[in-house]
Amino acid sequence: MVKKRGDYFGFGRIISIILAIIPVTSWICGAVTRFSEGKILAGILRLVLGWNIIWIIDIILMILNGHILRIIPL
Repeated sequence: MVKKRGDYFGFGRIISIILAIIPVTSWICGAVTRFSEGKILAGILRLVLGWNIIWIIDIILMILNGHILRIIPL
């Protein structure tokens, strides 16, 4: 059985939650995560909008299921 990892660069869930709580790291890690998935538009949206309500939603989702919000899932 493969252990599910956190969304930020494959770090564990606890490290990902800590990174999500800190606003600057959440903003940067969220954008880099989306760019690394090949989602250029989603990464740009994270850079522009990732410092406000998306940050709070990311914290909640990271605690609940270990993943960040997917604005554009495609």
